Order: sequence, then C-alpha cells, then structure tokens
Amino acid sequence: MEIIVQKYGGSSLATPEQLKAIAQGIAQRVQAGKALVVVVSAMGRSTDELLHLAGQVTAGNHRREMDMLLSTGERISMALLSMAIADLGVEAISFTGSQCGIITNDSHSNARIIEVRPVRVEDELAKGRVVIVAGYQGMSYKREITTLGRGGSDTTALALAAALHAESCEIYSDVPGVFSADPKKVLSAQKIDEASYDELLTLARHGAQVLRDEAIAYAKAHRIKFTARKTGSQESGTAVGTRAGLRAVTSSEKRLFGAGCKAQDLSPPLLRSLVYAGADGLLLASDNLHGATPKNFVPVQTLSWVGQGLVDDPEAISAFLKMTEGRQAFWTETLGLHARFDKAFDLKRLLVLAHDRLVGDANEAPK
Repeated sequence: MEIIVQKYGGSSLATPEQLKAIAQGIAQRVQAGKALVVVVSAMGRSTDELLHLAGQVTAGNHRREMDMLLSTGERISMALLSMAIADLGVEAISFTGSQCGIITNDSHSNARIIEVRPVRVEDELAKGRVVIVAGYQGMSYKREITTLGRGGSDTTALALAAALHAESCEIYSDVPGVFSADPKKVLSAQKIDEASYDELLTLARHGAQVLRDEAIAYAKAHRIKFTARKTGSQESGTAVGTRAGLRAVTSSEKRLFGAGCKAQDLSPPLLRSLVYAGADGLLLASDNLHGATPKNFVPVQTLSWVGQGLVDDPEAISAFLKMTEGRQAFWTETLGLHARFDKAFDLKRLLVLAHDRLVGDANEAPK
C-alpha cells in the first residue's frame, strides 16, 4: 500500500471554503488509488485567539492547562475536514495526536516526540479510509496531553511519514515552496527548488519563513524526504532531502556584495529579511547585529554560506579587504570572538553595511 502523508497549515484551512477545496483534492487522490494520512493545523489564527483568550483569564504560567486548551484548535480542523471528505463519498476518520500514537516526553508546551505507534492509523488505512490527524500534539507516557510548540504540525507529519514508511510527505502552506527569505516581506526572495536538510536548517534558524528547525532536524535524523508546496497549486514546490549538500559555486558566482541602509533601520527583523537574490537565490545563514559598535569596528551583517566561498577568488577578496581595511567585524557565530576579514574562510560572505557608517564611499561598494 502506497501511503502519502500530507500536512496543511492554518492559513490553508482558514475558511470553510478552503477546507472544502482541500477535501476535494484529497478525494481526487484517493480515487487515484492513494492511501492518505492528512495532518492539520488549527484553522487560521485559532491558536492566537486561544492564547489571547487565556491571557484575558490569567497571567499565570499554566503550561499543562495551556496544552489542554491549545490542542483543541487542531481537533476542530480534523473533525471538520473529516466530515467534508465524507460528504464527498470518501470514508474518513479523525484522530488526535494521542489516538494516532504520537508519544512524547512530558515537557508541556514544547514536547519532543519519543516514538510513534501508528497501529490505529494502519488499521484504518487498511480499511480504505483517509486518516485525518490533529497536528502539533501528542501524549506523554503519563497519558498527559502535550503540544510540540509552534510549527509542531510539521513535526507530526514527518514523524508519521517515517513511522508509516510513506511513499512521500507533502507539506502545504500559502507559499509555493521554500524561499531564501520571507516572500511576503522581501520582493527579491527566490524560491529554492531543491535543498538539503542542512541548508533548510540554516534558513530556519536565521529568520526565513520555513519549517520549524525541530521538524527539519527530525526529517534529517530519519532521512525523510519531503516536498514543501502551495495549497491548491500545481507548482512543484521545494524538494528537501533529495541531495546531499551545498552546490558548488561557479566562478561567476564568487562575488562580494554590499547593501546600504541607515543604522537606525538595522532592526533584527529587517536584517533577517534581507536577502541575496543572486547565486541561485540561496541564502543560508545570518547573524544578528544590535545597537552601536566600537569605532574600530564596522557594523556588518554576515550572510553565509553558499558553496565553498571566496578563498580562491582573489578579485572578490581584494574588494573585501579594501572595504574593511584595518578593521574587524563582530561575528556572533564565532561565539563572540572577533573574526578578522583578512583570514580565509570556507564560506561565501554577503555584507550588509550601515550606510551612514560605511567604510569609504558607499558608491564604491562592490556590485
């Protein structure tokens, strides 16, 4: 039996019309002979609304009770989608995280999956039913309801795909794949057609709107290949885990770029959203910059690492050193150490320099 695991995010389930459209797509896949397990998030902004509601009642840190409350959002989605599918003449059944065998530790609000026992899921699939699963939640060995933290539905889908030895895992959202930055904020953000686990992990940890890093780490540990796609779109999306690592950088890609902005605008959200649109649109890491810097430092936002870097590119290194001559930059990924720019690093650097503190003429920045 060929099993497909799908996951739909909250923005894809925000209205009854969207939910019915997803049900139609699921019914079509079943009619094509596929066995489907569908993981759902809470509808729209339901989780935020539940958090707001709790805030009106208490200012306390009631983590167990919050798990009981927040887990209801996904349960609403699973029940509604199951009914919508059944109305199309396709048998479906909904399960909570605990009912489908998601076993976690007992860390309320940020639990980790320990194992998956998908016996009931397998039984229902064997009966020809679509299984709808509430994402984001599980059950501890103490039989307590737990939640997996923000974005936990992705982890649920990947965990089930691994446990069921699924043919494929499809992660659906309101964007057509993984981008080098949040496409809602950065117009020049580029869609990435393929990515390794490590590339995706770096993107997730540095502000790009991709899967939660815990979900990606789970996929990497269990070697789960998956596709990130836009709900209702025929676009191919982004395939993850289909290649081993970073692409080689051709000589034409080994360039240094500077981007100017005012120092007061260097907020973490802005820095996280800045993106290099060249080199196949691959932005893979950034560190953070906060406040002013000592006068013998230049404020630098380092974006790394695409391919093997600048080590064998004298022209780019020359421009690099000229721009930062006699100065150092603070690079947080070196654990607070000052990394000199005249050393060779096995990575490619993009620099975002504060326009009003730029060394030399801003117009001379490499282009």
